Amino acid sequence: MHHALRQLLLFGWQQARCCAFAVALVAGVAASGLLPQLPVARYDLLLLYGVLLTVLALRLGWDTARDTAVIAACHLIGLLFELVKVRLGSWSYPEDAVTKIGGVPLYGGFLYSAVGSYVCRAWRLMSIDLIGYRPRAMLPLAAAVYVNFFTHHWLPDARWVLAALMLPATAGTWVEYAVGQRRYRMPLALGFTLVGFFLWVAENAATYVGAWSYPDQLDGWQPVSLMKVGAWSLLISVTFVMVAGRRRVTTTLVSRPFPQVRSDR
Repeated sequence: MHHALRQLLLFGWQQARCCAFAVALVAGVAASGLLPQLPVARYDLLLLYGVLLTVLALRLGWDTARDTAVIAACHLIGLLFELVKVRLGSWSYPEDAVTKIGGVPLYGGFLYSAVGSYVCRAWRLMSIDLIGYRPRAMLPLAAAVYVNFFTHHWLPDARWVLAALMLPATAGTWVEYAVGQRRYRMPLALGFTLVGFFLWVAENAATYVGAWSYPDQLDGWQPVSLMKVGAWSLLISVTFVMVAGRRRVTTTLVSRPFPQVRSDR
């Protein structure tokens, strides 16, 4: 029990380090809401803050140059996503800003950058290996997931079909990761689900501090629907495929030997 508790605490500390960019970003959004009235719009300040935070993350070694390139791609993909979804009324940014296009402040892309930063940092800090990963199956499926989040406004929603296809696409794929001196593994599908849940938690925190608002939150904050857990569990596959495309993967069942657990009776 002592060893299990120590490993759990170490895992929690690793996850906190992986979330450094996201936590700093949400903290900045929260702090901006406490500022007095300024001649510069809050969304414009947050764009500047996001740029400075990105540069600082690179200088401090939170993200490598290669990670920053992936994170920038996440930002651009996220902005496209925001432009379409805001136009369709899925959520809104109610405050005015100079750096606002089509109802979307340019800082909005940093919310997706934070997800990209988390995946990149987790890959490095936890020495992740992918075992049995099939990019030829995952790449078109992730693309279909991304497109469906737009097209479901006009065509039948295919997310349940895509979720069903995700199971065979990830079957036999394991995420092997390190916690201290020990290595563990979990199915990739379980990893998507866990990340989706914690992104839902983060989304509740972000909307609470005013990062953006869903229609039912305009008259007062309400918890984000639990249905978003499934949506994030699917959407994380897009970021995952982008990051995995620049990492080493293996096709064998076990990439490294697992230490034997000592049994204390």
